[in-house]
Amino acid sequence: MKHLSVLFCLLTALVGSAQDKPNFILIFADDQGYQDIGAFGSPNISTPNLDRMAAEGMRFTNFYAQTVCGPSRAALMTGSYPLRVATKGNRVDVHPFLHTQEITIAEVLKAEGYATAAFGKWDLAGHAQDPNRYAAELLPIHQGFDYFFGTPGSNDGRVNLVRNDTIIEMEADMSQLTRRYTDEAIAFIKRSKNGPFFVYLPHTMPHIRLERSEEFVGKSKGGIYGDVIEEIDWNVGRILKTLQKEGLDQNTYVFYMSDNGPWYLGSSAGHLERIGPDAEAHGGSALPLRGAKTSTWEGGLRVPCIMWAPAKIPANTVCAEIASTLDMLPTIAKLAGGQAPTDRVIDGHDLRELIHGTEGATSPTEAFYYYARTQLQAVRSGPWKLHVPRKADETWRRYSRPADVFDIPSPLLYNLDTDIAETTDVSAENPLVVKNLLRLAEHARTDIGDIDRIGKNARFFDPEPHRADIDAAVNPAAK
Repeated sequence: MKHLSVLFCLLTALVGSAQDKPNFILIFADDQGYQDIGAFGSPNISTPNLDRMAAEGMRFTNFYAQTVCGPSRAALMTGSYPLRVATKGNRVDVHPFLHTQEITIAEVLKAEGYATAAFGKWDLAGHAQDPNRYAAELLPIHQGFDYFFGTPGSNDGRVNLVRNDTIIEMEADMSQLTRRYTDEAIAFIKRSKNGPFFVYLPHTMPHIRLERSEEFVGKSKGGIYGDVIEEIDWNVGRILKTLQKEGLDQNTYVFYMSDNGPWYLGSSAGHLERIGPDAEAHGGSALPLRGAKTSTWEGGLRVPCIMWAPAKIPANTVCAEIASTLDMLPTIAKLAGGQAPTDRVIDGHDLRELIHGTEGATSPTEAFYYYARTQLQAVRSGPWKLHVPRKADETWRRYSRPADVFDIPSPLLYNLDTDIAETTDVSAENPLVVKNLLRLAEHARTDIGDIDRIGKNARFFDPEPHRADIDAAVNPAAK
């Protein structure tokens, strides 16, 4: 299926001139909170370059990712909910091993004549630094990228650097990662400037362990976390200056977003032991949202997002429509003159009308589904968000405030337009809304999957070992 879809894209790429195609730069921060940009209300972190992007472009205030690193990257790269995405050996894992038959943004763009490169944290070949625990054959160089400089997983304790699929440096100095990724990205931009290019820049930071270069130590009023964000911001500025200097700024889209909300560091024994009793002060902020990374409260998945393209995106605008990382593949594909794969279910939507400020444009997303690992925990449609009945999440309790982890015996309904912090359950006053959202949740369970079932449109590229499970999920009477 993958090869047919890529062949179709190659044929469509013959239409139009490569010079007419825009460039794309997608910067993906790791664990940056909703509030941790000046333009999103940070009281103590200075981000002049991101603020400039917002002033010259569009800020999305209802933009969603996934609740942890690996699934968030799977959603971004494929335009599909992580539980729908095929993995190596059909293994269900918190951090998925992205199957080679999945089609990534890079593969869609390569078929359109783009040079493609990734710089930073991949996390789709195994959540590890040990070469014996990640799959080198699943690194970006084998998933549509011409070039890769970065690391296979998170910087929980150390970082090994990889060029293409070869380790070139063991236990690299983490304080230099943000600058080094940006150096490599800028070099690629300069050598690719005569044709369309795609730069994917998933920073390692501000995932814990926090590190920053000497120039940024103590610079921020937001402590070490603020230092890290301000260094990322400075390097965003370097990229913007490069685009202007090379005459590329009028034909380049720059997207900035985070992979999920910030860590809550006040309950995790590991974080407290590593950072100290004041660990909570070293994390980001999701305010005014409730919750943090790993949770399906808004603070876990709603992230800051800025889109910048001076000749194309209206300046100083705010989009409050629902959008997500799922939408990036179909949107970028269309902007490049191509389209998303048609041989499989893609959950994302084309956001061009929203991005370009088309009058009257509304979100194409009927419903957004909040998953934690394999469990569907909530659904949003319009302003309404429903937490479905479930037991407290004991697996990730240590990463949440105690008040955010509890049994939910009956649905909880919130109007996010009037109650962004999810404080007041209004299910009793809105039974029809509850009924409609429960219907949407059931659709997701059937179509995408849930903790106790396989979705009828979940992808298995080696299906025979799972045929009985798939048949039973599609046709419960077959059980």
